[in-house]
Order: sequence, then C-alpha cells, then structure tokens
Amino acid sequence: MRILVKGAGVAGLTVAWQLYRHGFDVTIAECNAAAGLGASGYAGGMLAPWCERESAEEPVLTLGRRAADWWEAALPGHVQRQGTLVVAGGRDAGELDRFAGRTSGWQWLDEAGIAALEPDLAGRFRRALFFRDEAHLDPRQALAALTAGLEEARMRVLFAGAEETGEYDRIVDCTGAAQIGRLPGLRGVRGEMLALETGEITLSRPVRLLHPRHPIYIVPRGKGRFMVGATMIESDDAGPVTARSLMELLNAAYALHPAFGEARLTETGAGIRPAFPDNLPRVTEAGHTLHVNGLYRHGFLLAPAMAGEVARRLLAEQPERKAS
Repeated sequence: MRILVKGAGVAGLTVAWQLYRHGFDVTIAECNAAAGLGASGYAGGMLAPWCERESAEEPVLTLGRRAADWWEAALPGHVQRQGTLVVAGGRDAGELDRFAGRTSGWQWLDEAGIAALEPDLAGRFRRALFFRDEAHLDPRQALAALTAGLEEARMRVLFAGAEETGEYDRIVDCTGAAQIGRLPGLRGVRGEMLALETGEITLSRPVRLLHPRHPIYIVPRGKGRFMVGATMIESDDAGPVTARSLMELLNAAYALHPAFGEARLTETGAGIRPAFPDNLPRVTEAGHTLHVNGLYRHGFLLAPAMAGEVARRLLAEQPERKAS
C-alpha cells in the first residue's frame, strides 16, 4: 500500500516511521520548510506517563508507559532514562501530597535523597517525589533524527515548495492545529515556553515545581541549556509569548534555583496544542483519510501509541500476500 502522511510533527513522523517498519511505501508531506516547526518543536519531550496521570485520564498512563521503549528502539541513544523529580516550595508543600494521591510509581525523597540525585538543589527543598521509571528526550533532535532515518530509508519527505504527486491507497492526516474548525470538537490550547542558558546550575533530569496556579517544569538540554514550560491557555492564538507568561515562567525558574535569575534568555516560543473535549488523542476516519489528532500536551508520550493504532488499521486492509 502507498501511504501519504500529511504533517512532519511528532504525530506524522512517528506514524511514518511505524508504517515504514511494517513495509509500507510512505511519503511525508509537510507545509513548513523543516520538521517540527509547529507545536512539536516547543515540546518538553518528557516521557512521563505517571506524572501526567495527575491531571489526565487513565489512558494517558496505559498508552504512554511504553513510549520510552518505542523512542529508544527508533532512535538509540536519544532517550535519557533519569526519571522525574517533583518538588514544591515551603508554602506549597501540601501540593506534593495532593500530587502523590493522584499518581503512582513514585518514591518519597528527603533532603539527603534530593541532594544525592540533584546536588545543585541540595538544601532547597525538604521533600520530593521521584518517578524513577520516567524519561525524556530533546524533541528537535528526535524529530531531525527521525526525518534523517526516513530519508536514508528512501522514504520521500517533501517540505514546503516540493510538489506532491501520485496516487495513494490511504492518506494519514497528522496536521494538528490546522484541523481546528474541521474536525468536530477539536480546539486549540496554547502552550508557551522559554529557553535559558547558564553554567551555574546542572540538572540531570526534568524537575517539576508544583504551584496551585502555575506549576512548571524545567528540562535539561545539556551544555547548560534548559527548557522551561509550559503555560496552558485555552486559545488558538499562536502569537508571541505574553508578558504575563514570561514573568510567571521566569519567577518559577528563579524559585527552583536563584542561579536562573542570572541565566541568559535564549528563546521564547508558543505553540497550539490540538485537543478534543476529553484531552485524549484519537484516530478517526473520513473517507480515504485517517486523522491522527488531539495529542494535547502528550505529543511525544502518546504519538507512538497512535502510530501503532494507524499501523494496525492499515495492516488489516493489506491484501494477503501470495505465497511464493
């Protein structure tokens, strides 16, 4: 079967990779000049199903718990299996108990345990939750590596300006927010992030700082670089980061460690996360096209499961191969 995958964000590239592994003839068409220029490029890249269960339904944990294995198999060496550390400031210490009550797969750490995992946070927090089995990756590096792998496998990857021709047995639409107003119930949720650079602090894993109004996460990117995210605003406006969000993210980073107050602000960005009313992704069918959409804030976590669902559907349609 010849398959056209529309969109080279995390959904489109994981679908293309999964179909390639099953022997499909895949073409990827992307309206931008490179992969990951939409919301996927602003993602945290956290493969954290146990933490996400705090505010998400059970399927996020069920579908996401093997995501790290999928990414490691697809891109050996790109996945960092260092777990997730969850902390809260003194006045917000009760948030840790609430978080623990809504999740599983954690262990309590005292001050000594925190210092053993993250020496630069020594003495800053009295308690923490450690989710040992979680992982993270760098989204932009991962998307670039998937694209390169597909091109090396002689799959056609067409970017802006490249003409897409030919007939296809199926189309898989993974264009995300472009389908808002077209797919029933799909809405936009704006996520904002910033990037900081400093040589004064080292973190080995994502750290979530709990707060009743604006919890954040900080993800190390190596070489003194950190991604700080992310706001969640019910809006499909993809404009620049707002002053309010910038202040909230910077204040929270400073609360985690004062060294971030002297860090260089190297990037800000906003992306629109497409979401259905239940905030769970879906594979839906409309004639010749399968739509993969609604990954919300769980793109890298749930895209492998959605890619597997697409592959199962298309394999069921494959004509049986004649015995040689």
